[in-house]
Amino acid sequence: MTRLARDPLYRRHRFPAVVIGHSVWLYFRFPLSLRTVEDMLAARGVIVSHQTVRLWAEKFGSYFANDIRKT
Repeated sequence: MTRLARDPLYRRHRFPAVVIGHSVWLYFRFPLSLRTVEDMLAARGVIVSHQTVRLWAEKFGSYFANDIRKT
């Protein structure tokens, strides 16, 4: 079975791109705090700290915004 190549943007991250993307989307799309996003992910079985969500928002937020502007 071959393994799919991961997007290089998400290299060296513990969580898959889907989880990172969803948490960043929640944070920027709705007026939620970092701790609220942390709680929402925890309710779905994904244990991350609010600090991790903040770092993801800093790193990937502009990438997602630029991608939206292209379309």
